[in-house]
Amino acid sequence: MAGRVEGKVVLVTGAGSGIGRASALAFAREGAKVVVSDVAVDGGQETVRLIHAANGEALFVKADVARADEVEALVKQTVTAYGRLDCAHNNAGIEGKLATTAEYTEEEWDRVMAVNLKGIWLCMKCEIAHMLTHGHGAIVNTASGLGLVGIAMYPAYSASKHGVVRLTKTAALEYAKSGIRVNALCPGVIQTPMIDRVLGQHPHLAELLTAAEPIGRLGRPEEMAEAAVWLCSDAASFVAGHAMAVDGGYLAQ
Repeated sequence: MAGRVEGKVVLVTGAGSGIGRASALAFAREGAKVVVSDVAVDGGQETVRLIHAANGEALFVKADVARADEVEALVKQTVTAYGRLDCAHNNAGIEGKLATTAEYTEEEWDRVMAVNLKGIWLCMKCEIAHMLTHGHGAIVNTASGLGLVGIAMYPAYSASKHGVVRLTKTAALEYAKSGIRVNALCPGVIQTPMIDRVLGQHPHLAELLTAAEPIGRLGRPEEMAEAAVWLCSDAASFVAGHAMAVDGGYLAQ
């Protein structure tokens, strides 16, 4: 049986660990040729190794999504290597510092926005330009459940993810008739290196985060990956401009 994205070329950013790695592995398992990208070279190369070990096809391209020249080069290398770009999972992101709005520094605010929001825009800008030449494409942007509701102590992260959701909806409206579907994935609390870093600094949050999930546990990166693959597959051909919460029921409260 053919995979859900058999023969397609997929770009995944932030693919050196966590949701990005799980996404890259899932796309490869479902028959895609995957371009793995991250600023973390060792992590990205390990993701490629794991794909190759499972008889998949992948290559690694280092890129900082906050830099326009590196994003342009990333998409160009993807097209050079595989001839086209069918799907993208724009997943790279950072959590930023835990601080109140008044205590947040301008430097930290700018850093979070550069990666989480500007980075998504730069990726879409280059990806869409190429997809338009072929008349088709599917893009999934990783936002967050915190892009749909507010949260104290994470002003830049929450604002950036709200921006990703609105940018996703705008692009979806602009390019739906051109054959390009754009959607957002909004994870709940997922067991990733990002969450591990947060809990390492604030261990008292572990019980609170688990208790906040109605399903009674944290999510797994593989569960987010399944949603990303589905959104890029033909099974989701009538889904555009959607912010899909995969959050264990958190937002249903």
